[in-house]
Amino acid sequence: MSKSDLTESTLLHKVHKKCLMEETIRAASQEVSDEFKTLVKAEDLNSLRHLQHLILGRLQDSNAVLSHYNEFSENCFADVSLEFARNTRLLKSMKADLDYIFLKLRSIKSKILATYPDAFPDDSTSDAFDRRPDLELPQER
Repeated sequence: MSKSDLTESTLLHKVHKKCLMEETIRAASQEVSDEFKTLVKAEDLNSLRHLQHLILGRLQDSNAVLSHYNEFSENCFADVSLEFARNTRLLKSMKADLDYIFLKLRSIKSKILATYPDAFPDDSTSDAFDRRPDLELPQER
């Protein structure tokens, strides 16, 4: 026997051994599978499959409802956000106007006090009347 014949024979032996190993694994796998089939009844599996289909249908319906609700809420948000932005600008403008009015009133009041010191009762000229919260500062709670 030559060296190449010996190598070829060894290679064939390894391939044959590998095929036998695969067949043994396949047979053992089939045997385990058959044993599992005896543990669970076919009607139970069919029942589980039916329940899974029912759940899938419900989840698909829920998904459709949620998608519709998301579209609806997106449209509502688009409508409301424009109005909200407009009202925010209006409120900021009103605040600026009121700040200007209070500034002018304080100025007029101080001029009246300078001209007529007895024009206002005691403590009415203090900043106690201006109890408005400053909306620009963070609120403490």
